[in-house]
Amino acid sequence: MAKIISFISRKGGTGKTTNAINLATALHHRGNPVILVETDTNYTLTALRQMELLKAGEANTPAFEILGSHDSQVADELLRIKQNQNLDFIVVDSAGKTTDEGIKKLCLVSDAVVVPTSLTQNDLLVTYQTITDLAPARALNPNLKIMVLPNRIHSFTRMKTIRESLSNLDAIVLEVMVPQKNVFVNFSTLAPEPEYEPVVNELLKNLT
Repeated sequence: MAKIISFISRKGGTGKTTNAINLATALHHRGNPVILVETDTNYTLTALRQMELLKAGEANTPAFEILGSHDSQVADELLRIKQNQNLDFIVVDSAGKTTDEGIKKLCLVSDAVVVPTSLTQNDLLVTYQTITDLAPARALNPNLKIMVLPNRIHSFTRMKTIRESLSNLDAIVLEVMVPQKNVFVNFSTLAPEPEYEPVVNELLKNLT
């Protein structure tokens, strides 16, 4: 049965889309059947996929499916996908705030919620509030794992510094970081980024 991994944050610009597509692409490259669902009505990843397939030649390019949805209905759609398709993972790039009813329902059907955050004061405040908002969902879905992914971190930053900055969070702080590098921001929906592999390994380790 597919594991649902949802990227959620109270605000935009924290790295939800970047990490969601890097994760889905890496899982697909490993041979895991995966679908990515994006709930941003601009459907950025769907448009990027279409452009990449057009450039690469659609007929000869294996690719996982990218679906568009809305926060208000995505939870019900995920349950149908999970029941009707033979998948290992469903990755969700959410757009809504954690106070939205649709996001609350998304948490109830997810196996893991990943909250990307930098170490700036503003992002840390948002992350604290996001995890607080998710507490009721964790009470209703005791198997839900809330993970914090240090994102856009300076390459010279030590993990000890990251752990100290995030120590007050009531969540799993992943023992890995996503450096502030162009290779992660300039992502592809077809080609995996090798440097993202440690993030995938750490996330999956905490998912089981």
